[in-house]
Amino acid sequence: MESLKNETKVLKLSKMLEKNFDEAMKDDYFRKIVTKLNRPKKELQKITSKLEDSALECKNCKECRGLFECKNKLDGYISKPEVNNDKVVFTYTPCKYMISVLNRETNDKKLSLITMKDIDTKDKKQLKIIKWMDNFIDNYDILKGEKGLYLHGSFGSGKTFLMTALLNTLHNEKKIKTEIICFADTLRDLKDDFENFSFKMKRLMEVDILMFDDIGAEKVTEWSRDEVFYSILQYRMNNNKTTFFTSNLTIDELELHLSVANNGVDKVKSRRIIERIKQLTIDAELVSENRRK
Repeated sequence: MESLKNETKVLKLSKMLEKNFDEAMKDDYFRKIVTKLNRPKKELQKITSKLEDSALECKNCKECRGLFECKNKLDGYISKPEVNNDKVVFTYTPCKYMISVLNRETNDKKLSLITMKDIDTKDKKQLKIIKWMDNFIDNYDILKGEKGLYLHGSFGSGKTFLMTALLNTLHNEKKIKTEIICFADTLRDLKDDFENFSFKMKRLMEVDILMFDDIGAEKVTEWSRDEVFYSILQYRMNNNKTTFFTSNLTIDELELHLSVANNGVDKVKSRRIIERIKQLTIDAELVSENRRK
């Protein structure tokens, strides 16, 4: 009798697992993961919930614009299943935005050495930007406060490489003081070393040429937007300080990004920042092959 009850429980559990699995298979992301694993259905039924978590995290990443809006359990990482020693195991894999962060220190060392001579001129999609850069170098006058670029475009298209080559060349050939910052990193640095906040802000405001790299990837707060970003831009605009930006976002997308802070929406403050960016820069787009592959 007891044996019969146990068999009944096992049968009910088996049917429930199968039902849950079949329901999950209606999701495109889930089905794609399961198909790639190519494992027996009965084996996968036992880990349906974990597979659903992976499918959800893959979907989150597909729709994500940066680490600032990561919805996954571990910021910047995706739980991905793979077959190892004939078993399905789950590992955390960094997303493209986290990979960019992890490689930044190494890239910074490499980027610090590049100049205009290192640019690949065979990519025709970059030629318009390169010509603008050549003209900028020839005509740059520190007293006039030339407009910089708001360079946006596809991920990994070489925006940072081009702008860094430009600034390094200006520094080497014309002894221009330049500063390249990742705004998200700068915000953390300002918070962690608040005693030197005024000194560091003064440098960002007054340096001859400042470049905000990957703007729009940071998490927006009222402090970062209104006290830091706006203050820097306002000073640089008033004092004709050349400023550059690289971003994966168009300027309209950046305006939307900046409008949402601390679960509140403030389009007025976002708009006034965008207006200052437009005063400081020329809007340009770069869509090219992903060079980070």
